[in-house]
Amino acid sequence: MSTPAGNLQPIFAIPFGTGRIAQPDRLNLALAAGLAPLATDAQRDVAFPADPFCFRSREEVFEWQGEPLSYLKREMLAATCRIVRAANPYTDEQFNALGMQARARFVLVRPNGALPITALSLASWCAVYCVAAPDLTPERPDSATLRLYAHSFGGMYLDAGNHDMREPYHYGHHTWQPIPGDMAIFPAWLPHEVATNRGDRDLMLVIARVRFADPAAFGDLMPPW
Repeated sequence: MSTPAGNLQPIFAIPFGTGRIAQPDRLNLALAAGLAPLATDAQRDVAFPADPFCFRSREEVFEWQGEPLSYLKREMLAATCRIVRAANPYTDEQFNALGMQARARFVLVRPNGALPITALSLASWCAVYCVAAPDLTPERPDSATLRLYAHSFGGMYLDAGNHDMREPYHYGHHTWQPIPGDMAIFPAWLPHEVATNRGDRDLMLVIARVRFADPAAFGDLMPPW
């Protein structure tokens, strides 16, 4: 008996990119020294309830002055452009003609704190840069990790035929371990959170939401933030 021909391929893939700043130690020391003292009520984003274990600044980090922040902005946006360029069919000329907007905040997740699950509105991409992180905790490997949730399988019937599918068909959350100097880039609509920090030091992240516009196609339909 012949075996019927068949083909298996993924059809709904979610892009997830990573990058790293070369030799980030000096940059991260300067960023931490400049940002940590700004974790005050004056700089807190009042759109979120006050949380002694998780500080979220206003989305003004990319507007603040100083070479460390200017350099970080350039690197984060350049990495985002590389990922977006790779995920889209634009030619270099078409991509270079696009307009780009970004807003960023810094987040401090203190010991025993967590960043609640969220998704970013009015943006297409999210970029997360790790400035500082607690040491890895072998007993709690999920400590202070970034979790990304896929919700397209929320109504799926589970049985022995689909509860443990291999990659890239596996479903459930994806985790990214923040390491100083590393960044993660993914669609802004994707729900994400930072798991409880079980370490003894703060996790410091810079989180940017980014969007692109084609002036030739949309004109001024996307005004500046």
